[in-house]
Amino acid sequence: MRTIAQYLPDHPFFAGLDEPTLALLAGCATNVSLAAGDFLFREGDPAARFFVVRRGRVAIELHDPAVGTVVIDSADAGDVVGWSWLVPPYRSIFDARAAEATGVVAFDGLCLRGKCEDDAHLGYELMQRVTQVMSERLMAAQVRLLDLYGARGTTDAATR
Repeated sequence: MRTIAQYLPDHPFFAGLDEPTLALLAGCATNVSLAAGDFLFREGDPAARFFVVRRGRVAIELHDPAVGTVVIDSADAGDVVGWSWLVPPYRSIFDARAAEATGVVAFDGLCLRGKCEDDAHLGYELMQRVTQVMSERLMAAQVRLLDLYGARGTTDAATR
């Protein structure tokens, strides 16, 4: 297995970042192994980290009291999970759970926010990348929620 410092330059999320910046980021990261069912984060918890999936699969879930837990998206090897570490109030808005044995690179959000405050260019670069992840996740959630509730909404409208 490659080290984090060796892995980051080849990952699309970090594309275009120079070597010193990648070294800064690697300094805030650790490799983590998760068993199936382990949570990366839970809705409402402090958002302390974000993750790059190296192997396995992560289910991004939302709990609906009426229907239970709903998987609204999934992340596979190479995907990035978690963006709330960069957005106040720094609270997770979804659950993320390992769907199978999974390995991730976990980035410490407090460490990264400190580096972003010290280096506005780094903050801008990370904000651009995280915003892209946010957009992709929100679009995926929208599609899933339309799949789940769209037919119900059509039926409700037809009965009025």
